[in-house]
Formats: sequence, C-alpha cells, structure tokens
Amino acid sequence: MKLLVSALEPSANYHLEFLLKELGSVGIAGIFDRKLGEPLYGMEEFSVMGFVDVLGKYFKGKEAVAEMTQLAGECDKVLLIDAPAFNLPLAESIKKRYPDKEIVYYILPKVWAWKKGRAAKVDRWCDRLASIFPFEDRFYPRAEYVGNPLLDEITLRWEPTKDVETVAFLPGSRKSEITRLMPVFKEVADALPGRRKVLSIPAFISDDKIGAWYGDISGFDVVRDAQHAVAQAHFAFVCSGTATLETALIGTPFVLVYKARPLDWAIGNALVKLPYKGLANIVMDFAGREPVHPEIFQDDVTKEKLLALYETMDRGHFAQKSEELKALLGHGSAAKVAEMLYN
Repeated sequence: MKLLVSALEPSANYHLEFLLKELGSVGIAGIFDRKLGEPLYGMEEFSVMGFVDVLGKYFKGKEAVAEMTQLAGECDKVLLIDAPAFNLPLAESIKKRYPDKEIVYYILPKVWAWKKGRAAKVDRWCDRLASIFPFEDRFYPRAEYVGNPLLDEITLRWEPTKDVETVAFLPGSRKSEITRLMPVFKEVADALPGRRKVLSIPAFISDDKIGAWYGDISGFDVVRDAQHAVAQAHFAFVCSGTATLETALIGTPFVLVYKARPLDWAIGNALVKLPYKGLANIVMDFAGREPVHPEIFQDDVTKEKLLALYETMDRGHFAQKSEELKALLGHGSAAKVAEMLYN
C-alpha cells in the first residue's frame, strides 16, 4: 500500500512515526518530516503558528494543494493529520478529482474550540474520521474514537531526581513561542538557586538556531527529549500545546504558560469560547471533571506569578486528576488507525 500523507506539524510527524511502525512496509509520499522518507515538501516549509504567520504561507499552500492532488492519483489512500487550514482544501481537491479515493482524517479539526463549520467539510470530503478525544463524537457523528497517540508514545513515568530538585522549562517548539517565553523563564530559573534547571529543546531545532531563538542558555542543562525533561523534574513550566497533555499523562506537576502576539491573542480569544486552553483540562471539562493543572497567560506571565504557582500548587490534587485523565483517554491510537487504513 502507498499512502499520500499530509503531516505539516512537528507533533503530527511524531504521531506519524509511531503509526508507520504499526503499518509496516507501507510507502509514503506527500508532506512530512524528511527523516521519515522522501517528501514532496518537508514539514518545516509549512510549520507556522499565529494568524499573521499563516498569511505568508497562503500562496505556497495553494500550489502545494495542486501538487498533492496530482500525487494522490499514484497512491492507494490518503492520510491527513491535523492542520485543517491546509488539509480541508486538500481533501476537497482530491475528492473532486478522485471521487473513489479513500481519505482518512487522523486528529480531527478542533471544532469544539472554534470554526465549527469545519465539521461539515470533514464529513463531506473525508471517508473515515479517526478521533483522538473521547468527546468528539458530539461534534462528528461519524467519528471513531481510536485512542490518544500520546498513550502509545509516552514511555516514561514521573520519577524526579533524588539528589537535587529539578525544574523543567518547555518554552514550545516554534520560534515565536520560544522567544516570548525564554526571557521570563530565565528570570524564574535565576530565582531558583540550588535547583537543577532543565531546558527542553526539540530535536528538530538545529544547533545553529539555538542562539537566536533561546539566547544565553548557560544556566540550563539542555535535554533534547521533552519526555525525559519532564519525567525527571519535580515541577515544570510548559508552553501551551501538546506538551501540556504529555506532561499531564507522565504525571509531573506543572503549570501551562503562554504568551502570544497581542493581535493573535485577541483574535484567538474572540473565536475560542472554552473555559480552558490546555488539552488535559479541556478533556476533563467535557467529562464534567475538575481541571488537572493551572494555566497562566500573557501579561500574567511574570517571574513573581510563576514562582508563586511553583510554591503553592497542590501536588496531591494534580496526581489524582492525572490518573483520572489517563482513565478517560484509555489507550493509544496507532494500532486502531493502522487497522482503519488496512481495512
């Protein structure tokens, strides 16, 4: 079997890597991380965040949709992973040209947060809907809950260092996130003498970018794997995103931290009407449960407020809610998605 794959984000490619292990000898073409094969485009050419950033990729995206549609004719099935701004126009283009081509959408658009109209487009243009959150069938009647990919991928449990207290800092995976959070993270790290400070830098960020993106990191121990960074820490400060759900499932007490451009933040708040931003808290809220962890944003992201959360967070409450979250998600997703593709 040969798959046309559209995986534009680092997290999507991490999930894809585990799925390919389940699929075995399957050929892939399309958009994905270059370490997984020979893509039409590498993921780094499309990885953006923020409404302003997206505008710069618009015309390149239209060209890529046309090329991917052409390439779909040479593939048996289509696998779309997240990234609805690109993948929904791609699904429409492929389905119109090849009506019988099966399209599987894995990690569905988060219509429970915003752009609810996307649900109808997914239903129209996609054949199988692989959901990774148990509440998504409220928004996608044809959704099949396949489990959550992080439960396949997390191999570590919380085992904090015994010799010295360790604090982990995860400022995100995109330049815009990192450059906004690192200055305050450094202030917090400087205010914690006697602790070991671990900085998680994603493996796909090359060494030549570290200086420009992170600045002076001489006060940190650099870890290139987020799981190892948080599993050994007594506490973590984590940028909003998939890493917050990962940290909650590992079981490390943490606070979600996020700073965006004021324009992006204003637009996002106008469009997203949820009581929480963190995925773990959103899952719990839909299940009628209390949140797992604190969240702090924008101008509230100061050294003083982060240190206060570090000192006062109820670790016992967090541990209880972390176990509840794992029970709600149940199991990993790779095996069920592979079965879906083969069937």
